[in-house]
Amino acid sequence: MNSVVLAAVWALAATTVAFLPMRWQFVPGVLLLAAAPVIIAVLGVQHGGIPALIGVAAVVSMFRRPLLHYWRKWRGVEL
Repeated sequence: MNSVVLAAVWALAATTVAFLPMRWQFVPGVLLLAAAPVIIAVLGVQHGGIPALIGVAAVVSMFRRPLLHYWRKWRGVEL
């Protein structure tokens, strides 16, 4: 499968998960967050750095709150 198509499917899946009630978002959200670096790496290998940076920006944009939460937790900042 082409990495651009895979990235587009990932984005649609992430958008669909965002519409779910909060209690149902955790498991698919974690799976999507874990799959993102792999998809971005494949995208970068096949198409170069600029599309990979755009992918990173999309992931950070879509998962900004969970990433910020875990960043604070890993640094030991009080939540």
